[in-house]
Amino acid sequence: MAKDILQTIADYKRCQVEAESRLIDEANLAKMAADIDSPIPSMSEAIVSHPVAGIIAEFKRRSPSKGEISPMADPSVIVPAYSKGGAAASSVLTDTPFFGGSISDLALARMAAPSLPLLRKDFIISTYQIYQARIFGASTILLIAAILSRREIESYIDLAHDLGMQTLLELHDESELSRLSPRTDMIGVNNRNLASFHTDISQSARMISTLPPSSVKIAESGVTDPAQVVRLRTLGFNGFLIGEHFMRQPDPELALKDFLNAVSSQL
Repeated sequence: MAKDILQTIADYKRCQVEAESRLIDEANLAKMAADIDSPIPSMSEAIVSHPVAGIIAEFKRRSPSKGEISPMADPSVIVPAYSKGGAAASSVLTDTPFFGGSISDLALARMAAPSLPLLRKDFIISTYQIYQARIFGASTILLIAAILSRREIESYIDLAHDLGMQTLLELHDESELSRLSPRTDMIGVNNRNLASFHTDISQSARMISTLPPSSVKIAESGVTDPAQVVRLRTLGFNGFLIGEHFMRQPDPELALKDFLNAVSSQL
């Protein structure tokens, strides 16, 4: 996703939040989020403790780089199938114009898979979206270093933690290491080049030596083969965010089971 497209999405999010806040203001949203006392499953613990590989199986209908993937997919069907297939967690795209998702997809996923850790995958640029994430069932929010300042990242981590959620801080390259917070729960390396759309998992291999040894590390994008997971696990990655590969399968549950079996056989 080119940087100008990333900025276009971030600008759209600001307009979207402004429009939504006219319907429900942030103060009311914050109170709603604070009043929720339901337990939140820990994504980092589920990933680290997985006996084979901490797969974050993603629910998404389309993307700017791949177009339509599974336009009619239902999160209340796919996400519990991921859980049965052995996923450590699931990621739910809640962006509408660029990824074909919505915040209601997150709610449907939570109702269908109550014990599965869920990542709200969106372009977080406001505390408003973090309160929404808690209300609609997220365990974790994604923070994209490329569109956030260090101050914003620290503030959003604080708020997520106050609400009982975790954070996954996504980096694309070494230039973003200055925005890395030691208080984030997980660090993701996105293997998709922001300028060319090309994915290269060697990006994760190159960057892992720059990340804190004790951090929970997630490889994102471009992982389609069990051998890639085995290699990245050996290098020190704990989790693997995989979306398009499983979303294109006629039976995501079986595809995930077969994928994990193949990983296990190579360990």
